[in-house]
Amino acid sequence: MPANLKPLTALRFFAAMWVVAFHYWPELTGEAGVPAVVAKGYLGVELFFVLSGFILSHVYLQSVGEGKFRYGPFLWARLARVYPLHLATLIGVGAMVAAATVAGFALKHNIADWGSLPANLLLMHAWGLAPEAAWNHPSWSISAEWFAYLTFPAFGWAAWRLRDRPMAAVAGALALLAGLYVAFEAAAGFPLTRATIHWGALRIVPCFAYGCAIYLLWRSGAVKTQGQALLGVFAFAALSLACANAGLHDAATVGAFGGLILALAGLTSTGSKVLSGPVGVYLGEVSFAVYMVCIPWHLLYGNAVQKILQLPDGPLPFAVWIGLVAGVLPVAALAHHLVERPARSAMRAWSDRGFKFAARGEPSRSAA
Repeated sequence: MPANLKPLTALRFFAAMWVVAFHYWPELTGEAGVPAVVAKGYLGVELFFVLSGFILSHVYLQSVGEGKFRYGPFLWARLARVYPLHLATLIGVGAMVAAATVAGFALKHNIADWGSLPANLLLMHAWGLAPEAAWNHPSWSISAEWFAYLTFPAFGWAAWRLRDRPMAAVAGALALLAGLYVAFEAAAGFPLTRATIHWGALRIVPCFAYGCAIYLLWRSGAVKTQGQALLGVFAFAALSLACANAGLHDAATVGAFGGLILALAGLTSTGSKVLSGPVGVYLGEVSFAVYMVCIPWHLLYGNAVQKILQLPDGPLPFAVWIGLVAGVLPVAALAHHLVERPARSAMRAWSDRGFKFAARGEPSRSAA
């Protein structure tokens, strides 16, 4: 199996921008004017979750099956991947709240909820332990990811035992996903795909398991030719968008994500260079930063232009809205290069020198 799955790295950028569109579009048209496919942008998080299960299986499943998996180094590598930027955005939001208070800006009352801060710092704010959706709200999904990392040995144990029955693994994962979605909505009164701080840790479970199962299918050689891979990319990308646009149950869209990831991985395993160019890979590498800064940037830009231009409440003028959208990528690139990459490298070097937690054999760290 090829080590670096560049098309999957590129896919991360599209998932991040789908989430950004979900948050930003109402600023232009109001809630009533949001296109159906954009209104489903919260499913970009599900795409990240399925992709996470696939990538971590690609990197670590063999070591789990052979008894060589090292839990401590694994968790340290995962923490180095997500925590520095999480902490930086948390501090950044706190600084903005302080500055806004001094300058007389009006912010939502729960942004700086101090009772939610400990859970945020411990990456446990998607476990029902934070009273408010406070600070940098999108980071709830990083808390959910952390839950999946902590429990990864269980996912890996199950996947390894199904490694020779990939179709059974996929069927079981889809059954879990559909059954949990139906049962949760019946019990809670809202879809699991809209859960954040109270049930976010549960939200990742079926998607992560599905990603592990899709990895087994890819590992079995399900995609044999470049033609099959290309056809699968177009077919499942179109199916994902069609399901979202038609307002079908979210399980249908998430199910299509698995086929898209399988086909994109198949591009690399069949020797195709499609979606493996440097631009797409770079955008995928900064996608985590795009996701993490989109709300802080929204708060900063929105309050600043409203104060400077004396705009009334309501949708933003188109030119102002374009500035909001266009600004998120350079802000994310700065966060990636100034915080995310150097901090991740420092933590890994620290582990090598001091803790001997070297994360060996990670073939696609940018995607993982």
